[in-house]
Amino acid sequence: MAATSRMTQTQLIREIAETAEVSNKIAKQFLVSLAEIAVRETKKAGVFVFPGVGKLVRVARKARTGRNPATGYTIKIPAKKVLKFRVAKAVKDAVVPPKKSK
Repeated sequence: MAATSRMTQTQLIREIAETAEVSNKIAKQFLVSLAEIAVRETKKAGVFVFPGVGKLVRVARKARTGRNPATGYTIKIPAKKVLKFRVAKAVKDAVVPPKKSK
């Protein structure tokens, strides 16, 4: 399997600018603004929906016990908040088509 290079920020900005028929500066400001809005809304409401792509969700994890794999000792893992990105079903099906049942 050949290694493919990922799209860079500059390439993304250029493609958005061409598609929307705006300058690269405006396209970059759009991306920066979208990121700021996503952070602000996730902090405030706990969820931010990217229409057609998925949603960014803040989730509270409970405290739990775990084991140190090197020593085997039991340790306490404190409760904390984490971020998860849940991909929309349409995007998932487009990227990884579901298996056809017989």
